[in-house]
Amino acid sequence: MKPLGLPWLWLLWGCSCGLGSAHPGLPRGAFPGAAAAANGSHSGHVPPQRSEKGSAAFRESLRRHRYLNSFSSSDNSSAVYGINQFSHLFPEEFKAIYLRSKSSELPLCNKEVKMPTAHMPLPIRFDWRDKHVVTKVRNQQMCGGCWAFSVVGGIESAYAIKGESLEDLSVQQVIDCSYNNFGCSGGSTVNALNWLNKTHVRLVKDSEYSFKAQTGLCHYFSGSHAGVSIKDYSSYDFSDKEDEMAKALLAYGPLAVIVDAVSWQDYLGGIIQHHCSSGEANHAVLITGFDKTGNTPYWIVRNSWGTSWGVDGYAFVKMGANICGIADSVSAVFV
Repeated sequence: MKPLGLPWLWLLWGCSCGLGSAHPGLPRGAFPGAAAAANGSHSGHVPPQRSEKGSAAFRESLRRHRYLNSFSSSDNSSAVYGINQFSHLFPEEFKAIYLRSKSSELPLCNKEVKMPTAHMPLPIRFDWRDKHVVTKVRNQQMCGGCWAFSVVGGIESAYAIKGESLEDLSVQQVIDCSYNNFGCSGGSTVNALNWLNKTHVRLVKDSEYSFKAQTGLCHYFSGSHAGVSIKDYSSYDFSDKEDEMAKALLAYGPLAVIVDAVSWQDYLGGIIQHHCSSGEANHAVLITGFDKTGNTPYWIVRNSWGTSWGVDGYAFVKMGANICGIADSVSAVFV
């Protein structure tokens, strides 16, 4: 699943030909919905002021895509930017809706990363999806609950790696009940893990407490109700030691991280190597693997913006340079 760039001609024209055949590194599903969103996403009459606003945001998106695509690398592996489901939003709107993760004021609690074999060399490629222990990509919609999606995704995988069945757990339960966060208005992965660790709350199945895309009242379950609780968690700053971060991924399972995702509004595929410039962590995602087989090694990152975004809901981020602050706040969970 090596991401590839697109021909330069496509990059210049990229936003208007998106409904045609997709490049192997890009999902076909990214384009039809994006076109609808860019045109207002409603059938029938669109109010003139809404249409004008959407058109202005769309024109700004086209200018932004040209700039972002001007950084293409010589090996044609750099990230590609263009029309997607967020092209009808101004950057400040996108950030206000989707980038609501916050850094925690709690200190990072490090545990020594223990590999199964001492001094075990890293494989050149590893992805927990290949072990069938990663749940499907979800869509947070208009809820700023990325922090909850990231944490719950890590718990689902840790539970499956332990030998239990892989199943969707309730993100809504974490959004509603994590009292040290702010529901769909934002939150911290570390705060959520700290809450889960202190209270020993059992996460129920998603089918029992389904996602509503808004903050609701916390639903409580009896102590005998079936669910998954965590035993512990650990948070790290791997900003200058991403090989150690890769070892943690191998030893513990997918990792919940917080990144600067401002430029991810326009991402279509390829390896993100530039443009993380807001200077703050603002979005939580889940790292499921890495790939060092090409000239540019990269992390494999599961997002929560649906499968039409990125590469079937995933992004690829360059390893080794703390791109987008991906190694600054890294959490592993134990069940």
